Amino acid sequence: MLGGAVISMLGDQFTLIALPWLVLTMTGDTLVLGTVLALISVPRALFMLVGGALVDRHSPKQVLMLTKYVNTVLLGVLAALVFWDGLSLWMVYLLALAIGLSTAFSIPSGTAMLPSVVAPAQLQAANSVMLGLRQASMFLGPLLAGLLIALFGDGPQGSGAASRGTGVAFALDALSFALSAWTLAKVVPLATRSAPAAQAVLSAVAEGLRFFWHDTALRSCFLYWGAIALLIHGPVQIALPVLAATQLDLGAAAFGIMLGAHGAGTLVGMVLSGIQPHLRVGSLGLTLLLVDGIIGLLFMPMGQISATWQGAALMGTIGLLGGFMQVAVFTWLQRQVPPSMLGRAMSLFMFIFMGLAPMSAAVAGWLLRSVTLGQMFAGCGALLVGLVLLALTTSQIRQLSDTRPVGDPRG
Repeated sequence: MLGGAVISMLGDQFTLIALPWLVLTMTGDTLVLGTVLALISVPRALFMLVGGALVDRHSPKQVLMLTKYVNTVLLGVLAALVFWDGLSLWMVYLLALAIGLSTAFSIPSGTAMLPSVVAPAQLQAANSVMLGLRQASMFLGPLLAGLLIALFGDGPQGSGAASRGTGVAFALDALSFALSAWTLAKVVPLATRSAPAAQAVLSAVAEGLRFFWHDTALRSCFLYWGAIALLIHGPVQIALPVLAATQLDLGAAAFGIMLGAHGAGTLVGMVLSGIQPHLRVGSLGLTLLLVDGIIGLLFMPMGQISATWQGAALMGTIGLLGGFMQVAVFTWLQRQVPPSMLGRAMSLFMFIFMGLAPMSAAVAGWLLRSVTLGQMFAGCGALLVGLVLLALTTSQIRQLSDTRPVGDPRG
């Protein structure tokens, strides 16, 4: 499973680089590029909860296998069309939509897969390895993809050999899905799940939402994470590149350096979480709130920095703290939720950050017409600190424990 996951993660990064490059070389139109990316992200967000319900109805392995086969075909077709100079824009739109729909099912199945094949005692260490490898692939994948496209040709579509680089990238991603499907087929779950009662998909989604709402701890956490996605993640996605472009000496390079520092910090934090899974300040909940409060304080001065190294230092520290808690939260959620609800739980968790944050980013872009960068970062940081204090005093988040059994009463 691990080898297949690494192959698939690297392949994903190839398409992440190759598809935007293909669209820009075909059209040179940023509006078209935005449309293609929206055709991937919007259906992914809209259907992710449905994907989680199907994972719970069948099994993470079955759904994940199917998505890998589908993506193998989609990317194989895309690669062939590029090689044969037969690609039209409407085909790109259609394939992007299909990839987005497939991703809506692969994300919840992939995140729900690990608890079915790893013993509970090793779950946090396994999450640390898997999430750390994903973070590492986000470093190496784009670099390898860029070199590959440049090596085989990155010219406009229809220019023969010059456009083969993107075709090779898509072909390798298709191969990565095929290989990871082959390795996944050999994975044996720890126990066979009992078949759930037949239920309509939308009813299953509604049942899952009711379950999470009536579970006090889960409800508090999902509302808390939703607020973070809306108030923090979205604005930062917009404010950070604007900061690099307007206030820092290296421009686009500064943006890359800050993102690289954040990624490196996140990777270190994930590794640390695997090595020291019991490193806590009191309980898991108190540690989570303390870390988020510190991150809020670190965000507040971001709008006032004048040198790239300052931004890199702040973003690296934020990444370190966030990476450590990401592994812990993933593990807690996988342990907390009954297996019959895990697909829906992970889909809701991923929807919060992959669905709400982009909408928040759009609003933040509009707000930056009226407020300064300093005000945006200071406001985001202050909101996060305020949210932490609110959660500390009014919710059960501070009481979250790594060891509480799923069946415990939750009030």
